[in-house]
Amino acid sequence: MAKYVEHAERAIADIQARGRPVFVVGGTPLYLKALTEGLFEGPGADPKIRACLHEAAAANGSAALHRRLQEVDPRAAERIHPNDLRRIVRALEVFELTGKPISALQAQWDQERARFDYILIGLRREPADQNRRTNERAKRMIDAGLVDEVKALLAEPEPLSTTAGQAVGYAEVIQHLEGKVSLADAIEMIKINTRQFAKAQRTWFKRFRKTEWIDLAPDATASEVADELFQRRGSLWSA
Repeated sequence: MAKYVEHAERAIADIQARGRPVFVVGGTPLYLKALTEGLFEGPGADPKIRACLHEAAAANGSAALHRRLQEVDPRAAERIHPNDLRRIVRALEVFELTGKPISALQAQWDQERARFDYILIGLRREPADQNRRTNERAKRMIDAGLVDEVKALLAEPEPLSTTAGQAVGYAEVIQHLEGKVSLADAIEMIKINTRQFAKAQRTWFKRFRKTEWIDLAPDATASEVADELFQRRGSLWSA
């Protein structure tokens, strides 16, 4: 994340020096938080604690660690998806090292210490439309060869990392290939876990006080969204 902030700052400075408006597009809320308000200054990594947590995840699954996180830091657990092993481990590691929830330590990010004069614009859809698109996306992933892709990755000399193997889509197909669930059940799990991930991302965005939301119609096109953006903010960007 520090590398991302470093490169983003360099690009922003270059664009500003040329007198052009800066658009930062994409990225998770965590990365946007780091860019706009600074990196979380938490305790350093502890290899022993991390090793124990990864062993527990290997034995019982990341969901078991997520349940532990819910007990010690429900606010962090609400933001972190049960499959996001890296962030679950980090949150539990911080709690083990400090005795304090990582969500409490990260409260420094909620002091409105903006590092840039920025406007955060988010696009959102009605739940029914979003769920329909989630289901269609899961089907497209399977039709495009997700199962064969995961098979090929698992056959590589260097297997998938633990983090990659926990990604939504990969994790469920791996369970199917291991004979734990049917393909139909794996597809349904992808849909459910994607919706949970989207909910976690929406929760993250509540921490941004300067978010301006655009509600999208089911048939909205990219050009229509761009037109609305310029109607709202175009005077600031066309100078």
